[in-house]
Amino acid sequence: MKFKNLGNSGLKVPVLSYGTATFAGTNEFFGKWGKTDVKEASRLIDICLEHDVNFFDTANVYSQGDSEAVLGEALKGRRQETIISTKATFQMGGGVNDKGSSRFHLTKALDDSLKRLQTDYIDLYFMHGFDKDTPIEETLRTLDNMVSSGKVRYIGCSNFAAWQLMKSLSVSEKLNLEKYIVYQGYYSLIGRDYEQELMSLLQDQNMGLMVWSPLGWGRLTGKIKRNKATEDGRIKSGGDVGAPPVNEELIFDVVEVLERIANENNKSIPQVAINWLLQNATVSNIVIGARNEKQLIDNLEAVDWSLPEKDFEELNQISKQPMIYPHWVGER
Repeated sequence: MKFKNLGNSGLKVPVLSYGTATFAGTNEFFGKWGKTDVKEASRLIDICLEHDVNFFDTANVYSQGDSEAVLGEALKGRRQETIISTKATFQMGGGVNDKGSSRFHLTKALDDSLKRLQTDYIDLYFMHGFDKDTPIEETLRTLDNMVSSGKVRYIGCSNFAAWQLMKSLSVSEKLNLEKYIVYQGYYSLIGRDYEQELMSLLQDQNMGLMVWSPLGWGRLTGKIKRNKATEDGRIKSGGDVGAPPVNEELIFDVVEVLERIANENNKSIPQVAINWLLQNATVSNIVIGARNEKQLIDNLEAVDWSLPEKDFEELNQISKQPMIYPHWVGER
């Protein structure tokens, strides 16, 4: 397993981490993703550790805390050999203050996550989204205090617009507060919006990207092909609710190229799609998800090899997206 520094930090992590949104599945939304219990989770974690993947990503909102609880139970006795990231911001109750990035909400959210995960500290704590109703300074001072207290070691953010991230970094620098070291964002062969603004920002600020949904909500697994009914799985069960719309022809075109390249290189379609992402220098880590051992092992084997240059370029061309304004100015 290859290791990289996690963004703008000295922490070395495997280039793959295991996402636990499929753990528990105790509410309607996440139940469509998976319902992995403690016994199954323990086995999947065993497989990860056997492949030197010791990084596990979760969030308090996954099954309203039950995913964290399953992960915490499954990691009993081996917490010290693992790295855990979790997140807060989204709705966690019926109260008006049960969401957001205020000091009030984050303080409770962190303590609740620590209890569910059965740990004294979080290695990487993400703001799951940008809270427009809370001053950026309040959020960052709260996170800074969490790091100072030892409850959190590093901080990151997810799903921020480029200006929101840059403003946050500027406030941290101005007030000498902890900075976000890594950005967790969506990036795949059928979702390359990241490249247009966020990628250049991360390069400029020496940050890294932690990719979520590298297979585009399961649409790059090979289960969706032209003139073929969708097989059983997350897509058929409705687990792609909330996914950004993508032109079906783009999906079909990309999957056809992926399939041919996979066959020529004796790899699977998901392995090729993940390996393409690993060629981007700003990518520090890719969060892989798996509902069973077969899927997990297949995804873990996406590393320790590189796509031939001609295949990499062909995938670049078939999945290329038009530039948004003002990035197309001067490109003609």
